[in-house]
Amino acid sequence: MTVFHDRLVPEEGALLAGYMAIINAYQLAVPLPERGALISRRHKRYETAQWRVFTPRHQPDDTLSAHLTFALKYEGLDLGVLKAVFSHTGPEEIILWVQAEPTSRYSRRVWFLYEWLMEQQLNLPDAKQGLLIDVLDASIQYPGTSTPSKRHRVRNNLPGVPHFCPLVRCTSTLNRFMSMQLYAQTERVVKATPAEVLTRAAAFLLLKDSRASFQIEHENPSQQRAEHWGQALGNAGLLPLTKEELLRLQTIVLADNRFVALGFRSEGGFIGLHDRRTGMPLPDHISARWQDLTLLVDALLAAYEKERGEACDPIMLAATIAFGFVFIHPFVDGNGRIHRYLMQHILVACGMVPAGVVFPLSAVILQQLEAYKQVLENFSRPRLACISWHPTERGNIEVLNETRDLYSYFDATKQVEFLYECFYQALHHEFPEEILYLERYDAMKDAIKQKFGMPDTKISLLLRFLDAQNGKLSQRARQQEFAMLSADECQYIEELYVSIFKV
Repeated sequence: MTVFHDRLVPEEGALLAGYMAIINAYQLAVPLPERGALISRRHKRYETAQWRVFTPRHQPDDTLSAHLTFALKYEGLDLGVLKAVFSHTGPEEIILWVQAEPTSRYSRRVWFLYEWLMEQQLNLPDAKQGLLIDVLDASIQYPGTSTPSKRHRVRNNLPGVPHFCPLVRCTSTLNRFMSMQLYAQTERVVKATPAEVLTRAAAFLLLKDSRASFQIEHENPSQQRAEHWGQALGNAGLLPLTKEELLRLQTIVLADNRFVALGFRSEGGFIGLHDRRTGMPLPDHISARWQDLTLLVDALLAAYEKERGEACDPIMLAATIAFGFVFIHPFVDGNGRIHRYLMQHILVACGMVPAGVVFPLSAVILQQLEAYKQVLENFSRPRLACISWHPTERGNIEVLNETRDLYSYFDATKQVEFLYECFYQALHHEFPEEILYLERYDAMKDAIKQKFGMPDTKISLLLRFLDAQNGKLSQRARQQEFAMLSADECQYIEELYVSIFKV
């Protein structure tokens, strides 16, 4: 074997193991794990971008229980693969495994996962022996809140609910961000900013982030529309997150709804283009089936409520919920802006950011659109091959197969890393730069007022001209709005601007 599902195998004669072996054996139509497992002929363990290669001594027996044991031990949980194989095999193999190894930490975890994912109790008595163990290995993936399951003698530390449970792998990038204690840094930045300056900065950043969120969608909103959405951002985190709240937000985002049906979709949906000649849809992303929206959105909101306690990681929770929402794509339009609103909402609701203070995440995303696109494609592209569809007469698509689990279970590692990076940039660059500008603005205003007695409205106009020309007054400004200033006075103002703003 040299290629598996379009992935080059790094060495000839290597054998599939764990989830890849299970996918191959049962021909499961699921997205592949970020990195699959192989057994090498050589006694050398190494990794590539798409594979983790193990030595012959790691090779499991060619049985479902052995490959599941290998997967749980070395790869962590892939709930999408597990749900698919359980659906394919039925319960008998799991029952026989538990009966043969009733105290095994792996059989009991798989037993719990079968009943949790399939919502079906197996014909097995409650476990009487065995150490209490975690379902999710916290050394491989980040856990959620923990509740014991006496029946299986395990602790359910999955960070979600049965119909919505994204998982995040422990990575050096995330461990580095977590070690920075960004919550404490945020608190110090906010406390060090005078209240009046903080209020003014918040007002500007609300509008800036509102505009950026529209611009990401290639829209240029009117001042009124941007302000209206900015007001909604300013209230992020204050109201409970419910389906009714999501619907309310959609009415704010879509100022003119004559051409868009409000509410949850009652038809298929996709993101992409149409062939110019045939009108055939060319999807980059296919939305969840509209028939699954009630279950998926209810599960997403239930997962948020379950995980939003004091012990949660606000940035991780914001990423999994916000990206989960936009992947489901429950509305005909407005999903992207509400998805970015959810980031703000959760950061405020979980105490990471003070209410009314918007960290300009959309402004940062706007500067990193290519990386943002890659993060979205990291979810969407592997799922396209798992979805059967045909075009409708109105240029839409209709999904023909069952796809709900594609949106319930996914590896959210890339999405969490991306949001951590955006938050870091907002905290260390966008936010302090706005505070610094306001401090310099005040210094400039005081100096001009003391020298010329100019009113605030005139100073504000003057600074807009100077900002636009990198510290220079245009000929128009000199001849019209500020014709009352002499050439020497104009030069003084330009030099003052440089001394304050160009330090």
